[in-house]
Amino acid sequence: MKKLLLLTVLGGLMLFAAACGSSSDADKKDGDNGSGETEEVTINHELGETDVPKNPEKVVVFDYGTLDTLDKLGLEVTGVPKGNIPEYLKKYRSDKYVNVGSLMEPDFDKLAEVGPDLIIISGRQSSLYDQLKEIAPTVYLGVDTTRYMDSFKENLDKIGTIFGNQDQIDKELQAIEQSIADLKEKAETIDKKALIILATDNKISAYGPNSRFGIIHDVFGIPAVDENIEVSTHGMNVSFEYVVEQNPDLLYVIDRGAIVGSESSAKQVVENKLTKKTKAYKNDDITYLNPEVWYISGGGLVSVQEMVNEVTESLNE
Repeated sequence: MKKLLLLTVLGGLMLFAAACGSSSDADKKDGDNGSGETEEVTINHELGETDVPKNPEKVVVFDYGTLDTLDKLGLEVTGVPKGNIPEYLKKYRSDKYVNVGSLMEPDFDKLAEVGPDLIIISGRQSSLYDQLKEIAPTVYLGVDTTRYMDSFKENLDKIGTIFGNQDQIDKELQAIEQSIADLKEKAETIDKKALIILATDNKISAYGPNSRFGIIHDVFGIPAVDENIEVSTHGMNVSFEYVVEQNPDLLYVIDRGAIVGSESSAKQVVENKLTKKTKAYKNDDITYLNPEVWYISGGGLVSVQEMVNEVTESLNE
């Protein structure tokens, strides 16, 4: 009887030890390094080197492209700037998400109140990086438009490193790359040159290769009607006489006025007596791109795919 009792006690102790070991292993997989501290990863980005907690719980995102990537991957965020949230991300207008200011003016008091584990920014907030990193680890994930796809993939790799979902990211990226390959093949067959313009009220500016919207030329493979457009964040100021002179086969228009609340639409401004002389107008090849995707977001799994879709559709019409 004593032997049986001893064996029972020993067996119970072994099961308890095994359970503790399994619990410890699970903790380590979830980001606990075994000492009760959260595991961190080091992220190198354009503005510095930042130690970020693995799988952060409270994430604030100031870049809508990154926000649409996290949304596509099923990752929750805590706070976003709600001033100009694109329609396709309208769920983030909900009170469920903390309003942390605007794209250009973060609410530092609200950020301090949230106490985020990670802040993600892009170009519009880059000048505030030093202030933001005092509140929480801050990572820059803006896209370098002069090397769009490489920069886009690097940002996705950083997200994969932080959240541990690289396999899912690779699958989504593969689908985008295939659609780009199909678009480039289509562009090679049509032999048409394009001009990209940004319209605000009665003013227009042009964008060419290596520019903010140069992905149309550099990645999608549609030749530019003018290879010498000055590269500038706000584009090269041009007149409608310039548009007629260049006479593009394809004219892509981004309506900035729709974002900033202009009273006139880009269509009213662009389709005037001058542009009606162009091949693009005569052949019904003027495409009004979604300004929320092209001007406000971009650089996300959803927005990049939508860019591909819009340009592909313009070639199929």
